[in-house]
Order: sequence, then structure tokens, then C-alpha cells
Amino acid sequence: MERTRNLIARSQQGDLAARSRLVEENLPLVHSIARRFIDRGLEFEDLVQIGCVGLLKAIQDFDLDFPVKFSTFAVPKIMGEIKQQLRQSAPLKVTRSLRRLAGEALQAKDTLAQALGRSPTIAEIAAELNTSPEEVVCALEAVAPVQSLQSKLDSDDEARTLEDVLSAPDSHEHFLLRNALASLDPEERRLIILRYFAEKSQSQVAEEFGMSQAQISRMEARIIRQLRHDL
Repeated sequence: MERTRNLIARSQQGDLAARSRLVEENLPLVHSIARRFIDRGLEFEDLVQIGCVGLLKAIQDFDLDFPVKFSTFAVPKIMGEIKQQLRQSAPLKVTRSLRRLAGEALQAKDTLAQALGRSPTIAEIAAELNTSPEEVVCALEAVAPVQSLQSKLDSDDEARTLEDVLSAPDSHEHFLLRNALASLDPEERRLIILRYFAEKSQSQVAEEFGMSQAQISRMEARIIRQLRHDL
């Protein structure tokens, strides 16, 4: 994983050789996703080319500060690019196998949530189903629309909040926040990382920023409002 992150860092700095290596190494992932859309109106080779566009976007957009496996992050980007092209000509149909896996993933999510007392990660759902995290993301991305942070993400009466989602960097919902998080400036993103991934208190963050706790509290509240608005 460290080698992949190094290649991504070099690619984001303009290293074309590193970018080509990343595309080459992740081409099997693009092929795997493209095969799911065969007989939808585009040739397999075209699907692969479109998927590679999504892969390149994933390489460029990947945030090295987030503890997420690159291939898992890249799946929604690749699928999204292909689905966007297919929607231009006809409504996108979801295969039975994807619907079945998505249903199993959602059922496993509920089962694990009861057992763990929290929302499970994508990796935990994948392990429960004896499949890969990428397969789970593919299935969920294929059947689930982007949800508002103000709507309930679980079936129980307790609505999940932005804080819940940000605290689960390997969750499906986390990937849906990536575009909104990318809109933050470096200091704002750093605050979110320290608070919700490093799990530091507002006092600890204030010390690192050289600010008062009250200032950090106001800044955090403003960022949360911005993320809700963007979604």
C-alpha cells in the first residue's frame, strides 16, 4: 500500500511514468468493472477506456491523508464514469448479480451493526460475505443513490449524522462525502482529519492550530454546515 501511495503522490505532482504505472497496475480492476456493463450499448474496449478516465480521476482526487485503500476508493470513480456515459443513451440497468450482492451486503450490514453495536465498515461487510471490499462497493454504488446527510442512513429511529459518517472512513457513505471534502481548504480538511480520524479533542486541535477552543468550535461548526450544504 505504501508503494501505491508513493506512486500516487508522484503522479499528482506530474510524474507521467508513475501515472502510467498506476494505470497499468489497476487495469485489471477497470476490466472487472467494465465487464459488468457489457451488452449495455457500448463495446467492452470503449467501456475500458471510459473506466480508465475514472481511474485517472481517482488517482488525481485521492487524498493521501485518508486511511482508505486506493482500489476501494477508485471503484466508485470508475463505475461513475461508465454509468454517466451509459445514461446518455439509455437508462442504466443493474444486473441481478449486483442487486443480489447489494441486498446481501445491506443485510450483512444490519446483522453486523447489531453484533458490533456500530455501523460496520466496508471491509467487515466484505469479510462477512467472503468477497472483496471492491465488490461490495461496486454493488452498493450500483443500486444506491447519493443520500443527504440530513436523511436517515440506518433503518432504526436514531438518525445518523455527518459526524457518524466521518468517523467511519471505510464505510460506503464515506465515499459519498469525498467530493464535498475535496472542496475544503487545507486547514479545514486538516481540522476534520484531526477531529474525526485522529479523534483529537477540540482543545488538542486548538493547541495544534494555535487558536482558542472557542475558535476551533466555531470553525468546526462552519465546516459541518458547509458540508451539509454541499451535499
